[in-house]
Amino acid sequence: MTTSPFTTTADPRDEKPQYVLPLVVRLEKTDPPARTDALETSARAVLTMLADPRSTGDGDWADAIDAWQDARIRKVVRRARGGEWRKAQALPGITVTGGSAEVRVYPPVPLDGWPRELAKLQVSGTDLHDPEPPPPAGPAVPVLWLNPELDMSAGKTMAQTGHAAQLAWWELSDADRAAWRDSGFALAVRTAPPERWPDLLRSDLPVVRDAGFTEIAPGSCTVIADHPALRR
Repeated sequence: MTTSPFTTTADPRDEKPQYVLPLVVRLEKTDPPARTDALETSARAVLTMLADPRSTGDGDWADAIDAWQDARIRKVVRRARGGEWRKAQALPGITVTGGSAEVRVYPPVPLDGWPRELAKLQVSGTDLHDPEPPPPAGPAVPVLWLNPELDMSAGKTMAQTGHAAQLAWWELSDADRAAWRDSGFALAVRTAPPERWPDLLRSDLPVVRDAGFTEIAPGSCTVIADHPALRR
């Protein structure tokens, strides 16, 4: 099974400066996004940041991305509405839009060095719902399978789907990465059927094991990244 960087076991990365990838979801009172769309948009936002030319080579964000990936791979999702969202949009980053969700992702920042405009945004309160159950994912679509035994807030789950998408990205060849990028990072987030979850855990697909900083126990398996190219 693929080793996950999202664990609490002793690791040399703990000795390095810690960074966090900020994500902000637009959450207006009168028109909140659907939960599954927010989860999928968050995952695509992480992939969009990783694939952006500014995040690699001599790009403006490359040093921050490298420092972040050398340490624990932390992500924190905050929420914004109205004027807060407009201020968040003004900071360097990328906004990714889904069917009803908007998520802005920013270059990594030191764990205690959030920009003021983002630091004051709330983490809690991202309890979202689907108006109806999402349809089955197509056979060729990468699926991020949620652990059916865990109950996580939407914000926490958005971070976890971002982790899973990143693990899949690391495992893919350059050609498969390019194909995924050209598809607009097509993916689906679905809760795994309880009877299928044990088989997914044994499948050697990338699995996120949470560090246990919030909501759930350390080492909990939260999401499995099932990209068709990883099953070849």
